[in-house]
Amino acid sequence: MSLLTQFRSLFTKPNPLPEPSAATLMLPLPDSQPAVSEPVTLPAIPMDTERSLPAWLDDEDWLRDEGVIFGLSDTKPDERISIIRHEFAHQTAGLTQTAEEYNEKIGELNLFIDQHENQIGELQHKTDELTRQPPADHQLPRTLAGLSLSIMMCVGTFFLIDETLRPAFAESRWIAVGVFLAGMFSLFSRTSLFHETGSPTTARRLLEEIGLPLAASVFVFVQALQTQSAGKAIALLVFVFFLFLLAGKLLLGNLTVFWSDLHAVNRNRRLSRDIQTKTVAWSVEIAERRADIDRLRVQKWQIIPQLNRVQAELTRLNARRDGLITLFLSEFSLARSLRDRLTNEQREDILNQR
Repeated sequence: MSLLTQFRSLFTKPNPLPEPSAATLMLPLPDSQPAVSEPVTLPAIPMDTERSLPAWLDDEDWLRDEGVIFGLSDTKPDERISIIRHEFAHQTAGLTQTAEEYNEKIGELNLFIDQHENQIGELQHKTDELTRQPPADHQLPRTLAGLSLSIMMCVGTFFLIDETLRPAFAESRWIAVGVFLAGMFSLFSRTSLFHETGSPTTARRLLEEIGLPLAASVFVFVQALQTQSAGKAIALLVFVFFLFLLAGKLLLGNLTVFWSDLHAVNRNRRLSRDIQTKTVAWSVEIAERRADIDRLRVQKWQIIPQLNRVQAELTRLNARRDGLITLFLSEFSLARSLRDRLTNEQREDILNQR
């Protein structure tokens, strides 16, 4: 037995450092995966990571000798540790690059999934907003009935005035038309003062509202006195005056309400058509987006097992690197602590056997 072997026996551990295996470091993988519809092209995993290690680093006994020799000499261990880390950096370079590519691909797939989920949320929000819109209120049948009755009332009033004015103006029927229009359609204001409760009633507003209807009624009353009794003429005056005040405004008001109700009906028709067409199209688009998300997740599930294997191999190599560094430092520290117990001749003899 050589002197170096005898010296090593003083501080060498009897049990070698256990090397972690890839099986113990492998991350858990899913038991089952859905059928792959679109296979993903993945970079190959470099598995020949230990072929180029130096002999002194691949052999633990040789590494212990290195630690002993460095401990007996005045050399610091930092240089040797840097070499070990550099060698393993070359070993893990391919794995590190592959892991980065896998992580980049997974991040890209996650981004696409988030974009599709945001689009699904927007389409679902638009669908909910469209279906929650209430139909516009309208009373189109009642408005049509009121408009028809207003027209009939105006037509009847015209014939009443025409019969009253015929004895005096038999040659020109346009006079009756003019009196009827002057009394019936007083268009000085948009609404009648009888329907407004908040605005004040002034003399000017009162004159604008009842001036022409009163003048036309008095004109018809004067003509009625020539052919009818005073009682009938007075009754005709009161009847025609209130017809002039209310019937014209009622007809114009019903026309406005009819136009609003017609717009409401058209809006409800468009809303119903949009609900039937747009919601179906959005539902189809949502289904397509969810199918795209499923395909992207399948691609992601293809990459995760490969990434786990790469990370497990990286963890194994890093653990082996740290173990070798620890082994080297332990031998170095023990040799450095026992160096002063040896004579110069013994140290020179050991160092010369390198």
